[in-house]
Amino acid sequence: MSELGQLVREMTSSMKKFISAGLLSLAMSSVAFAQTPVSTPEKTVAKSPALATPTADQILSRYVEAVGGAAAWKNLTSRVSTGTIEIPKIQISGTVEFHEKAPNRILRVIILNGATFRQGFDGVVAWTDDPQDGLRSETGAELEDTRFDSDFFHPLNLRKLYSKFTVTGTEKIGEHDAYVVEAVRAGSDPDKIFFDTKTGFALRLITIRHTRDGASTYQEDLEDYRDADGIRLPFIVHQSIAEPPFTIRLTEVHHNLELDDKEFSKPAAE
Repeated sequence: MSELGQLVREMTSSMKKFISAGLLSLAMSSVAFAQTPVSTPEKTVAKSPALATPTADQILSRYVEAVGGAAAWKNLTSRVSTGTIEIPKIQISGTVEFHEKAPNRILRVIILNGATFRQGFDGVVAWTDDPQDGLRSETGAELEDTRFDSDFFHPLNLRKLYSKFTVTGTEKIGEHDAYVVEAVRAGSDPDKIFFDTKTGFALRLITIRHTRDGASTYQEDLEDYRDADGIRLPFIVHQSIAEPPFTIRLTEVHHNLELDDKEFSKPAAE
């Protein structure tokens, strides 16, 4: 169970941002598992041909429009996403379910081999519950990562969540050209966000996540953006740096469901 528990903490960590934020939601760094930071593979940093580079502000504004626009996002109050997770290297698969409620409540549930792993945030307290470590609260930098990721309107609030943006150039992400934006937030190394030069979608995020054991580097590649009640979310997310690599595929996304605040609160200890 120890190896499986470590793997799930890593997976929930890297997915939380991308589910809850459209860019930064499957993410959603929830119940993270520390790994030795890994440099980006050489093939992922190949420079693409020179493009007329827009400002960071222009890239962020285009991203908001690409994922549906501010008005559509502000019509939403909650989200329930379900799907599957696949870990081909060790031949394990399972299910995922993510609940989110504005402005900043989250619940993540992953089931693998019959074991259930949960992570939640009620706006103040972040907690995890799994068969290996039981129920515990997050603290320190781990808590701050969860607080940062939990913003339901993350794509609209990037300028508030980060203190500085720098466009460092363009790179190839598969067949796509992408603007590379370094985004700085207090108390953490810069994130790198890669935005498609044609569509405006976020294609990749490279970030440092914190756990009670230390800091780890994660890379998430986002694919298959689909309409979901007027906004657009990536329905496929690949984690490619962490070992073993895994893929989460969403099958259903529903908005504006009635979600009780209590489901996000830390359960009472047994």
